[in-house]
Amino acid sequence: MYRIADLRYNDQGLIPAIITDYQTGEVRMLGWMNAESLCHTLESGLVQFWSRSRQKLWQKGETSGHVMRVKSIRTDCDRDVLLIAVEQVGDATCHLGYRSCFSFELKGNEAFEDVGERVFDPEDVYGDL
Repeated sequence: MYRIADLRYNDQGLIPAIITDYQTGEVRMLGWMNAESLCHTLESGLVQFWSRSRQKLWQKGETSGHVMRVKSIRTDCDRDVLLIAVEQVGDATCHLGYRSCFSFELKGNEAFEDVGERVFDPEDVYGDL
């Protein structure tokens, strides 16, 4: 058995969190958490991350309303990655309006093609990106 205190964060104090749909197993996104965002996630039941670009905590869906309700949290055998199964409120995870952030597939050896399902227009939700 591992304890939360046994998690292994990188030298920036972060741990990657792979987010999956709890019903389908679909990978929705990868985000970064620090101890504080994990604590907020555990307390609220809604996924929160550490934004590396903005250098602050953020709750997934705080602008769009497409929050993620935690169903389970797992760690790997090295305790340096989290796997979080969620109930996605609203069908989109990606800020570009897709169900999953992994909506681009490498075709051949050079280009990634859009193969995802776009659920909303990001300009309608966020304005000009």
